[in-house]
Amino acid sequence: MKKLFCFLLVIIALSSCAVKNKSAHTNILKLLEDQRQAWNKGDIEGYMQGYVQSDSLVFVGKSGPKYGWQTTLDNYKKGYPDKAAMGFLTFDIKKVKLIGSNHAFVLGGWHLKREKDAPQGYFTLLMEKVDGKWKVVADHSS
Repeated sequence: MKKLFCFLLVIIALSSCAVKNKSAHTNILKLLEDQRQAWNKGDIEGYMQGYVQSDSLVFVGKSGPKYGWQTTLDNYKKGYPDKAAMGFLTFDIKKVKLIGSNHAFVLGGWHLKREKDAPQGYFTLLMEKVDGKWKVVADHSS
C-alpha cells in the first residue's frame, strides 16, 4: 500500500510539473506574439512591454552589450524611426526551455520584411517571471 501511495504521489507531482511547464511555455509564446503584433503596428513602446523595466535589462547586439530598459527603447527608436523602417516582423521560435520555475531560455529567428530589403537573424532570450509575468531580462540578437 505504501508503494502504491508513493507511486501516486510521484505521478501527481510529475503531472503538476508538466502542467506548469505547458502553462509557462504558452505564456512565453503569448508574450512573444504580443511583442510581434505591437511591432507590426509600429508600436515600439508596446513591443518593449515584453522586457523587464529595469536598469538590469541587457541587450546584446552588433555593438556589444547595452544596459537598461530606457536605453533599449531609445536604441530601437533610433534604429527603427518609423513604420517603414520597422517593416513586418515574424519569429521562428526554435526552442523554449524552462530553467527552474522562474526562468526560461528562448532560441529563435527573426525576419523583417520591408519594401526594399528583408533582414533576418537569430536571438536568444533569458526570460524571468517577474511579479507573476514572464519578461525578457537578457536579449542577444544578431
